[in-house]
Amino acid sequence: MLDLKKSETGAPEKASEEEAGAVAVPLHPAPLRPYLIAAVLLGAVYFLYAYIRFTHFQSPSWDLGIFEQEVRAYAAFDAPVVDIKGPGYLILGDHFSPVVALLVPLYWIWPSAAALLFAQAALFAFSAVVVGRTVQQILGGRTGLCVTAAYGLSWGLQEAVKADFHEIALAVPLIALVCRALLLGRWRAAVLWALPLVLVKEDLGVTVAVVGGLLALYGRRLQGLLLAAFGVFSFALTVLVLIPAASSAGTYDYWKKIEENGGQQVSPLDSVLGVLDSSVKLEMLVFLVGITAFMALRSPLVLLVLPTLGWRLLSQDSNHWGMVWHYSAILMPVVFLAMADGIRRSRESKRPWLVSYANVAVPVAAAIAVALTQHLPFRELLRPETYRADARTHAAEEALRAIPVGARVETDITLMAHLTADRTVYWIGGAPGTAPDVVAINLDFGWSQPIEDPVKYAQQLHPEARYRITREAGPFVVMERTTKAP
Repeated sequence: MLDLKKSETGAPEKASEEEAGAVAVPLHPAPLRPYLIAAVLLGAVYFLYAYIRFTHFQSPSWDLGIFEQEVRAYAAFDAPVVDIKGPGYLILGDHFSPVVALLVPLYWIWPSAAALLFAQAALFAFSAVVVGRTVQQILGGRTGLCVTAAYGLSWGLQEAVKADFHEIALAVPLIALVCRALLLGRWRAAVLWALPLVLVKEDLGVTVAVVGGLLALYGRRLQGLLLAAFGVFSFALTVLVLIPAASSAGTYDYWKKIEENGGQQVSPLDSVLGVLDSSVKLEMLVFLVGITAFMALRSPLVLLVLPTLGWRLLSQDSNHWGMVWHYSAILMPVVFLAMADGIRRSRESKRPWLVSYANVAVPVAAAIAVALTQHLPFRELLRPETYRADARTHAAEEALRAIPVGARVETDITLMAHLTADRTVYWIGGAPGTAPDVVAINLDFGWSQPIEDPVKYAQQLHPEARYRITREAGPFVVMERTTKAP
């Protein structure tokens, strides 16, 4: 039997056999222009915040430099060697993310780490169009733009922007498109959008398998089982074969995040029993569904969060548990579109209180997003001092100018992503025997022990070479090798 729906002009039309089965109510008009405007505004906010932090040398980790080295290698048609992880380190032996090669055309135009920040901002903004417009088509009224704002300001995306660029930026719009296709009953589209996820990061193969499970739940059993099998096979292939083959250690190193805690073995039973053993984990889970006014729990679509939550909660690394870093960004399109589905289902409930709550859930979610923003990264954009370069920024810029283009540089996080475009960059202490041309350090970086004598420290790292200070600027010290390269 065919369902009836409305075209974007509002006229009813018949759903195709491909789309029949999931959409039980007519779709509402959703003009594209307002969402494109919203996307431009959100993208501008994302990039502005990321770019200010980048130009003020506030990168929180080495990841931006790692990804630029990877994209730079692809742009030169070379193997994706990332020297920050170790001289000659093939990054596909760490995480399997070949899809980042799609950023190469942008990098040819703009060979800078800032190009990656721009790409991430654009991808997140595009996902907001997908999420918001889908919500309006399902729920009607002004719900779509409200959800666009709530989604665009969600803590998962804000923290991902703060954490610089990561490969999950490419997964966020794909997952949004998968969820949209599932909600609109476009089964073939759901499959096609899900397939590339296995090239974004190795664990997303399990997410693809859950997409297959949802397809089977919605009645597309053959498609669902085939996609689920593909997802499981891809996950197994990447973590058991492809990554170990590319890794110098011959293993998938991230099993240790679950199996070890501080170097001590953790049994599988203890890992499972410890899934909810931290208030940080519980807080993250509450806020994950709380930003949807808890309506996401009314939709089977919310099952798509389980693979990512699974490995994060099993991990012994506390960085994976909470609301910071980039790990929750891929969950945002899932929970917001699950919210739309949950509201749609609740409006058909026989319980009056649930119907009444469903009718106000969208503005409640928008209010929650606005209220949370005052405690989230983007609040800094409202402060004038955010835009001013301080003495530390000027000192870092002076140190950069003292490092020759093309040099091999060993450095810490502070300067790293500003050097990877036109120098060979190593992580401090991670390149023994290389005798780099320059060692550049930030004495205020937060070393386990203060560095009293920078030259002595450089020569401890590289006893095969000798160094002298060529520039001191604030806490930054630049040292050049005075002996010949070994």
